[in-house]
Amino acid sequence: MNIGLIAQKWANLTPDKTAIFDSTNDKRITFAELDRYVNKIANGLLSLGLKKGDCVGIVSRNSIEHLAIFYACGRSGLIAQPMNWRLSATELIKIINNGSPRAVISEAFFNELICDVQKGNDTVGHWLEYGESGDGSFEKLTESHGEDEPSVCKEIGGEDSFFILYTGGTTGESKGALHSHRSVWFGMQNQTVAERIVPNDVYMLTGQMFHIPVVLAMNYHAHGCPLVLMNFEPKLALDLIEIERVSAFLGVTTMLNWMMAAENFSSYDLSSLRNIQYGGGPMPSRVIKEALDSFPCTLIQGYGQTEGTTMTFLSQEDHLKAVQDGYHPERLRSCGREGFVTSVRIVDPQGQVVPRDNKTPGEIIVKSYANMVGYYGRPDLTAKTIKNGWMWTGDIATWDHEGYCFIVDRAKDMIISGGENIYSIQVEEAIGLNDAVLEVAVIGVPDEEWGESVKAYVVLKPGYSITEGEIIKEAKRNLASYQKPKFVEFVSELPKAPTGKILKRELRKQIQKTLSE
Repeated sequence: MNIGLIAQKWANLTPDKTAIFDSTNDKRITFAELDRYVNKIANGLLSLGLKKGDCVGIVSRNSIEHLAIFYACGRSGLIAQPMNWRLSATELIKIINNGSPRAVISEAFFNELICDVQKGNDTVGHWLEYGESGDGSFEKLTESHGEDEPSVCKEIGGEDSFFILYTGGTTGESKGALHSHRSVWFGMQNQTVAERIVPNDVYMLTGQMFHIPVVLAMNYHAHGCPLVLMNFEPKLALDLIEIERVSAFLGVTTMLNWMMAAENFSSYDLSSLRNIQYGGGPMPSRVIKEALDSFPCTLIQGYGQTEGTTMTFLSQEDHLKAVQDGYHPERLRSCGREGFVTSVRIVDPQGQVVPRDNKTPGEIIVKSYANMVGYYGRPDLTAKTIKNGWMWTGDIATWDHEGYCFIVDRAKDMIISGGENIYSIQVEEAIGLNDAVLEVAVIGVPDEEWGESVKAYVVLKPGYSITEGEIIKEAKRNLASYQKPKFVEFVSELPKAPTGKILKRELRKQIQKTLSE
């Protein structure tokens, strides 16, 4: 399989069907047009002397060009290296040094950032820019080359490297997860079964292409479904669902919360929606019930990582049975069971499987062809993460007798107070039951007596007001005394990675800075 050939298949079957609507630039492209465009990009890159295995850096918001560059790299044996444009020039230089791309293609919107990156790097041979305000170098390259499939395409696929995606860095420095055509293909199979994709779906990509949601978008393309690209904003998302008749999208908890809190939410025509997948962190049970009441479609949860695409799923039926029939309602706090092409185990530090008693915690490990090949340029980290074919996720969980996994924390996020282990996710779930709470993040803060105490950062819904004491009192109803938050700080927003995951390390940095002053 060669993921870069997806557009070619549908150019033959449905050439005039819309392949992509780019809402940021208000542009549409058919499958036939996309197929020709991908070939022109691939031929242009090869004309620069790039060869199989060379990296191509990408700094761009979601756009037709961005996805087409992915496919062009796939067709020509190059490795796409999309980069997080929210990072500083210093951080981008580190990523460039890791992948050593021979060419970097950037959207003109980031001209100032790229100029700063160029000042700190002398290894990239070709800097190309696209966009109305750009220098035209990318357009000139593509327009000067033919639309025929690159001759090398027939030799590419399977175990060949396809792209490097960098982790969100929720617990530390970003690492480059290298995926092959095969690992992406198997990740797509997991998603096809879980989302039950049908040919008339219209998929809206809410996450950025420099993270794993790009695989979900490619999967809908593989089924001949149109993609709607956006750079997330709640009202825009609701407008696009209504106008483009979107049937499915991935919404991290944060996105769904803000969409439901949007002004005049009930006035939007969302009847085209068939299914919403959520992920990027646990969603409080109360919010799940609100989402099922608010959106006219089913929900599934996907638990995944950049390293392993999506690994477990809480199915549509699991949600409906828990809410409507009261069947195992506690499973709304789980991330479901292993995916179609994935094996999941929960093990102790010695690698022994823990009991399925939903009490004994262990680390989630995963075996799957959908797992990454390894961390690019970091065999040391790869060896620590992938052992005997199993990928160690760093997530701590329990599981029940039917294999439903309940994540209790990241290994690095566990709070130890007075010798007791406190899992931040449990505290967040308790606080999230409050109707006034939009988002919450819990961390441990230094405590001279107990070692650590629990502190909660809370974002309130618009128009709501509540005190620290009321938050603590209500949380205590569902927690042991030692688990309840000792401190509550109300904030307007929480620091997040581009995936939507809350960056607790940034909250810890704030604490350390305060203590050092």
